[in-house]
Amino acid sequence: MKQALIIGGGLHGLSTALHLARRGGWRVRVLERRHVGRHSSGVNAGGVRRLGRDLREVGLSVIAAEMWDNLPRIVGDDGGFRPFGQIKLAESDADIAKLEARQAATHARGWTHEEMIDRDEVLRLLPAVSGHVRGAMIVRGDGSANPMRTVMAFRRAAQEAGVEIIEGIAVNGIGTTGSGTLVVETDRGPMQADRVANCAGAWASGLAAGIGEHIPTNAKASMMIVTERLPFFCLPTVGSAARALSFKQSEVGTVVIGGGHQGANDIATETSSQNLMNLAKAARIAAEIFPIVAGARIIRSWTGIEARTPDEVPVIGESGVMPGLFHSFGYSGHGFQLCPAAGAAVAELMAQGSTNMPVAELSPARFQQKAAA
Repeated sequence: MKQALIIGGGLHGLSTALHLARRGGWRVRVLERRHVGRHSSGVNAGGVRRLGRDLREVGLSVIAAEMWDNLPRIVGDDGGFRPFGQIKLAESDADIAKLEARQAATHARGWTHEEMIDRDEVLRLLPAVSGHVRGAMIVRGDGSANPMRTVMAFRRAAQEAGVEIIEGIAVNGIGTTGSGTLVVETDRGPMQADRVANCAGAWASGLAAGIGEHIPTNAKASMMIVTERLPFFCLPTVGSAARALSFKQSEVGTVVIGGGHQGANDIATETSSQNLMNLAKAARIAAEIFPIVAGARIIRSWTGIEARTPDEVPVIGESGVMPGLFHSFGYSGHGFQLCPAAGAAVAELMAQGSTNMPVAELSPARFQQKAAA
């Protein structure tokens, strides 16, 4: 039986482990320094969207959307997925033009999931939205899900497939034996494997650097706000074409507000903190677009650490320095929806060295090519 080690117990590590174990013939172990879902996987906004993605990752996102629709069959739970649509609002003529150009670009490539809607349709879907909104783009089958419920569903499914999850184990580096077997150095001693997946989130580029592979990322600490319960007024997840906004109302009436507003982080200590001025900015944008929340009390806020690449799309593919090592990180604040498909792609790469899934443009080689140029 072949041996595989997955570094990182977030959603991408768990998804990779699950899909690899289900292929058969593999002993799969997940190594997690804290506990599964500790960082970005468990504290993100829960957006399940194809809407507005970088064109390089749309193909993977379309596959992931089909998997979200079938998540109970894949992991035995729907993760709290609510497919009520994702909407990107246009607040000006310039926003309308921007969204129309975007729709033309995706339609030219054969993707028709993004749809322009006029002001009347926006008001039908979002009767509480501000009157200044001019129109929007929508993907009707997108939505949101519960991040930690999704993490736990992938964990259970992985364990049922035979994956061993080891928590509280720190990975210090990756190397090879004289015969080419991969060795993961941990605080419990070395562990050998035929294949290794680096799914270590904000810490993954450091592991790559340890073998001489430069994959640039920086850490980000996006913040979230939750309001008190309000009367129900919003089913879709809402963003803006021109402003940083992620807005959704939960099934219990609370409103979750984000949009990538940043706090501070320290990856050395694995801690992050909130920036009150940026939190206030997030709340102000939300209130300007949905006046109903202007007087709502904020009952909770948080932040978490995640990795962002310079081009803000993930790194998925085999190491250019160490054969048998595969990277899956740098999802830059929008990896939640991709996790079922990305895990399947990485597992296929690990098992057979190639995949038909559309991840070639996400390869770590793109950074080496830029460095050479």
